[in-house]
Amino acid sequence: MTPLFKKWLAAAVLLLATTITMAQSFDLPQLAEQLSGPAVVRGDFIQDKHLRALPQPLTSHGQFTLSRDHGLLWLLQQPIRQDYRITPQGIARRGEQGWQAVDPQGGSARQNQLFLAVLSGDTQALQRDFDLQLKGDPDAWRLQLTPRGALLKQIFADIEIQGGETVTRIELHETQGDRTLIRLLDSQTDLALTASEQRDLAD
Repeated sequence: MTPLFKKWLAAAVLLLATTITMAQSFDLPQLAEQLSGPAVVRGDFIQDKHLRALPQPLTSHGQFTLSRDHGLLWLLQQPIRQDYRITPQGIARRGEQGWQAVDPQGGSARQNQLFLAVLSGDTQALQRDFDLQLKGDPDAWRLQLTPRGALLKQIFADIEIQGGETVTRIELHETQGDRTLIRLLDSQTDLALTASEQRDLAD
């Protein structure tokens, strides 16, 4: 083995070791810190609900606002207009009389609570109900959630979240074969809520 080849081999081994170390250095606490960093995240969403009984997905569009300290506004615009508020205290829907609480035990309510935990980077809350497997780096990561408890296993087969600085994609696979894909588009971070958002989340 020539001295030149030894130097090349040593450099290659060092590069490989550095790459492996960098790949392994991004863990769940770092993901949680990254996602909980921005005070406010706003953007658009497209949700495709794939039902076994239908040949085409049910598609809805809207906007969302995530506040690190207050919760999530999920504003559906198409095919119908409907506003939801998701906070640690519960889930509410805007009606003629203002915000009204929805059934906290329903499947949709459970999904919405999961959205809040996922978007806010609350991996500790997620770990109470799921086994988490994280791959990637801060700029492009993928988090796989596998339910632990019997109740969640009746609803979800697994959940996959992808993102970078913020979450960009959530895909929920239900045990009965239905699938929901949510794409979060054009997300922008901000330092504070607008006056309208403050009223909605404080109401």
